[in-house]
Amino acid sequence: MICYKNTEEFHIEEPTSLSLGKFDGVHRGHEELLARLMHDKRQGLKAAVFTFDIPPKKLTENHNYRLLTTNLEKQTILEQRGVDYLLQCPFTPEVMHMEPEDFVAWLVRDLHVKSIVVGTDFHFGHNRRGDRELLGQLAPKYGYELTVVEKLQYQGRDISSTYVREEILKGNMQTANELLGYSFFVQSEVIHGRQLGRTLGIPTINMELPAEKLLPPKGVYVTRVVIGGRSYTGVTNVGQKPTVSSNHKVNVETHILDYEGDLYGQVLRVSFLTFVRPEQKFASVEELKAQMERDIETSRRMDGV
Repeated sequence: MICYKNTEEFHIEEPTSLSLGKFDGVHRGHEELLARLMHDKRQGLKAAVFTFDIPPKKLTENHNYRLLTTNLEKQTILEQRGVDYLLQCPFTPEVMHMEPEDFVAWLVRDLHVKSIVVGTDFHFGHNRRGDRELLGQLAPKYGYELTVVEKLQYQGRDISSTYVREEILKGNMQTANELLGYSFFVQSEVIHGRQLGRTLGIPTINMELPAEKLLPPKGVYVTRVVIGGRSYTGVTNVGQKPTVSSNHKVNVETHILDYEGDLYGQVLRVSFLTFVRPEQKFASVEELKAQMERDIETSRRMDGV
């Protein structure tokens, strides 16, 4: 996959089928859009996705926005889905104030667009004045075919990034994973921690994640970690480790069951399966160790290992 980042200067010679949107999470609703792209790809078009490197909502509303998937994670998922071109366009003032038809003309010209695939609620251009109706009106003028994909629902509600985010923030990982179509994950390089787990006989891997990455509530989770093509059950703590630290920074720390080896410097993916218990402060390190051992046994039972 060819990925354009930090630039508005992109040009594709090959005819493309283009889908546009935030694609945060690349959930099951997005999969419907990607399925249409793959259909067009089989007809000879290249599959392209246009998104912004920072969600417009974060800039226009200026609030503490958290992403289901970082740009790198999104890139990884889309490449696995067969996308040929990913355009992570910077949300500059020039792009922000572009009139809807100018936006369409720009993309059709520079990306050689022959097909556009969007959801029913897609909006674009200055003040979000462009919508699917306008895209349909402009299709004959600019020579593309428009496909509007209806929303996919789960339990009577449209699947959306907002819906997924709500479930993760409640710790409802199983529902969130059903909406995503895969297990919510964090992906990062393994870094050196305080190595307290190793001294307790329960070694853990530590991951430092971007500030914009959404995390589930503080607590312990059953997770899955793939190392060298093999899947291992993990016990992951999301939190501040109040028993042993006064640092208020939230960490992600995972004990990998039945694995021994040095993972420092490797980029791993930790996928969240089930919430076990909330984070708590213990009176001593011994009590913490005893609870960690119980968490390991609980995770074995819950993951069937």
